[in-house]
Order: sequence, then structure tokens, then C-alpha cells
Amino acid sequence: MLPLLHGFPSASHQFRRLIDSLGRHYRLIAPDYPGFGHTRTPEDFTYSFERLADVIEGFTEQLGLARYAMYLFDFGAPVGFRLALSHPERVAGLVVQNGNAYLEGLSDVARDFIALTPGTPGAESTILDLFTLAATRAQYEGGTADPALVAPEGWLLDQYFLDQPGRKQAQLALDYDYESNLDAYPAWQAWLREHRPPTLITWGTGDPFFTEPGARAYLSDVPEAELHLFRTGHFALEDHLPEIAPLTAHFIERTWP
Repeated sequence: MLPLLHGFPSASHQFRRLIDSLGRHYRLIAPDYPGFGHTRTPEDFTYSFERLADVIEGFTEQLGLARYAMYLFDFGAPVGFRLALSHPERVAGLVVQNGNAYLEGLSDVARDFIALTPGTPGAESTILDLFTLAATRAQYEGGTADPALVAPEGWLLDQYFLDQPGRKQAQLALDYDYESNLDAYPAWQAWLREHRPPTLITWGTGDPFFTEPGARAYLSDVPEAELHLFRTGHFALEDHLPEIAPLTAHFIERTWP
């Protein structure tokens, strides 16, 4: 079993082609977080990474998943590592794709966004600019060697969901909460050192948010991890699926022979 934990500004649909490629041979499940994709959430829901992890933990328990690996991308890393700390016995392995867990993996752009706090002049408008179609498209195409290889349906579908009522407010709350992840980095790293889970790392080196040093930093805590770097951006699956899908399949085979 491989839960696929998506990132921002996306949802489960970002794994559509990976599921098409591997779904006939392995059990893959891609849930939407509250406030993303097709989800509906109560009006009084508090958007934080802790709450997202609570919901996904409940989701895995409803499905009876006692043992699984996790595919961690972007927001999927803070969600997945919270699950790992809560139930380390359930985690059989990690596939990490541009899912940061180290300070050295944060670009200056990422640090500037994380530093924005409620009430700071210009903070809200700066974050809201990230929720426009132009910004969403730039997240897909930025850092790629050939933007023409990135199909438009990914960013168009993301933008459709971002434009639904209440979604920008949800994302704003999560952006303000992102610093909680930095505070948790030492605990995640300690968990990696203690448990040394089988780990596959695939990373787009042109990611404007999470840089290549963040990929290499995993090796300091999990030296046996397998690392593959690609000349692309944040959404590496969009133009490097032919390379990443077989790596993921081989990892699953090695982890659960």
C-alpha cells in the first residue's frame, strides 16, 4: 500500500499519471486534504498541518491500513512525518519527491514566504498573489528544462479548485502555519535517524522553493537512501514520470518482496 500525499496548490489529481502507470500492479491511494480538490469541510474547520495530519491518519484507519509506505510531496512531507511520529510502526518506507524536511533545503523565496505572519503589512496580499493562475502555472513550469513537456491540465485544475469559495482562506491559514513545520524538523530528522526507513528520494533540482541541498540532507540521517536528481522543477512527475514511475515500482518491489 502506498498512500500518495499531495502538495500545494494541487490535490490527488496530481498523481493521476503515476496511478495510471503503476495502479494495475500496486495498491496506490491518493486522498485530498481538507480544503483541496473535491473535499468538503465544516465551516468551523481549523486549517493547520496538524489538523491535515489528523484527518489523513483517520482516513488510513478507516481503510484499515496497518502498514504502508508513503509518497511525500511538498505538503505531503509535513503531513506524512506527523503520521510517522504518531505511528512509527505503520511506516514501511518513504518515497520523497521534493518534500522538504531540512532548513538547508529552503530557498530564499521559501524563507520569505514562511516569514510572513498575520498582521504584517502586505503579508496577506503577497500570499494571495500566489493563488493566481499565473503563479499556479509558474509553479508547474518553473525550473523545468522544457516547459512544453508540462501539460496544462495540472495547473488549470489546481486553479479551478483554488477559485472555489473558501479555498484561498484555507490556503492562507496553512501558509501562516508553515513555520510549525520548521519547528518540527528536528523531530522528523530524529525519527529518520532512529528508524532508518527504506527511502527513495526523487527531486527536481530547479525547484524554486525546495532546493537540491534539501534532497541531499536526507542522506545524513538515512545514509542508505536512494537519491535521484532530475533537471526539472517542483512538479517533477509532470515531465519525468517515465523515470520516476519505474524507480517507485522498483522501490516497492525491494521494500515488500
